[in-house]
Amino acid sequence: MPRSNRRRREATSLSIDRALGGMTRTESHPDGEWAVRRVKGSVAPRSYLCPGCQQVFDGTRPHIVAWPTDGLGSVADRRHWHTTCWQARNRRRPGGAFR
Repeated sequence: MPRSNRRRREATSLSIDRALGGMTRTESHPDGEWAVRRVKGSVAPRSYLCPGCQQVFDGTRPHIVAWPTDGLGSVADRRHWHTTCWQARNRRRPGGAFR
């Protein structure tokens, strides 16, 4: 069998982030640093509880996944937010946000 002359693409954090659903960015807020990823939605029939409005939504819609970057968080600390709830979370009264 002939050998392929193509170079193999090495896995980078950029390609890994894209494979997981999008680019991860860091945002600063009064309650700390957050890793934030926009998710386009999936065909998987999953439901999530938005910590901003306490409403259940399905994962097929575009939304935000956010988790603290303080090093103390784990995969279990990721939360799925409506995009508008994430954008308005600093204007809400305490009690709607997680942590």
